[in-house]
Amino acid sequence: MASSPARRRRVVTLLALAASLAVAAPAVDARPGGGGGMGSRGSKTFSAPPSTATSPGATGPIQRSQTSPSPGFNNPGMAAPSQGRRFGGGFLGGMLGAGLLGALLGAGFSGGLGGIGSFIGLIFQIGLIAFLVMLAVRFFRRRQEGAQPAMASNASYARSGPPPQGGGLQGGMNPVGGGYSGGARPQPIQIQPDDFQAFERSLNEIQGAYGREDVASLRRLATPEMVGYFEEELRANAARGVVNRISDVKLLQGDLSEAWREGPVEFATVAMRFSLRDEVFERASNRHVENGPQEAKEFWTFLREPGGPWLLSAIQQGR
Repeated sequence: MASSPARRRRVVTLLALAASLAVAAPAVDARPGGGGGMGSRGSKTFSAPPSTATSPGATGPIQRSQTSPSPGFNNPGMAAPSQGRRFGGGFLGGMLGAGLLGALLGAGFSGGLGGIGSFIGLIFQIGLIAFLVMLAVRFFRRRQEGAQPAMASNASYARSGPPPQGGGLQGGMNPVGGGYSGGARPQPIQIQPDDFQAFERSLNEIQGAYGREDVASLRRLATPEMVGYFEEELRANAARGVVNRISDVKLLQGDLSEAWREGPVEFATVAMRFSLRDEVFERASNRHVENGPQEAKEFWTFLREPGGPWLLSAIQQGR
């Protein structure tokens, strides 16, 4: 039997509502790194950096990296890069497929849109659509942090409030512990006050360049791998018709997690808690769309080749 005009209008209205909910699903943590873990930390890529006073809880794992786990890698709580994971399959996918098809053909969970049970069923399905879309956004931008708490290390430098007289973050040696995978065994190195100042400058410059979509500056400040990830995020913003503007970045507290050398390359991982203004605007109209987090806690790893500057090589989420 053909659906009545009122029934068709109700279906169209509810499906339009589902579509609007899908479009309005927020982008989570739009700042550089997207709230997830990405990049490389040499032989320590898939090992959690030691927790610090700035970030004493669990550290989020590296989910995207050009570094492959070593043979026999087994570190509970640290996730290796996913290999083509699918989203929305199984029970929920089948239920949505059957339910929406039934709705479009005039039959829902309870055999027809005319009954109250069918109407409630359709509403439930619409809610699932919006929920799954939101999860899909989170899946691609921030997978669940699954790292177990690492053993605390002695903080090598700290900053809270205004900088000390004479400027800069203060630092010193932090012995490196833990395992390594292949190549030369990591050796601890000394980090100087000038290095900490370079890390703080990088924090501000990278956030600012990302907000301006200044890829040339990002290439000067980060490794090619990290720039590739940033460019992916910027292209995704462009596809959505939005721009992520970041300003007023301020380091609130920071300390050294670990610093080491592998062959000629030096690495340093620092925990940083910083405030920022993270906003998303429509490109065409400049209309304000959403606000991102106004404070973040992250582990940034930098690498330096002989005679070169420190370059950002990884970002992980802290707690």
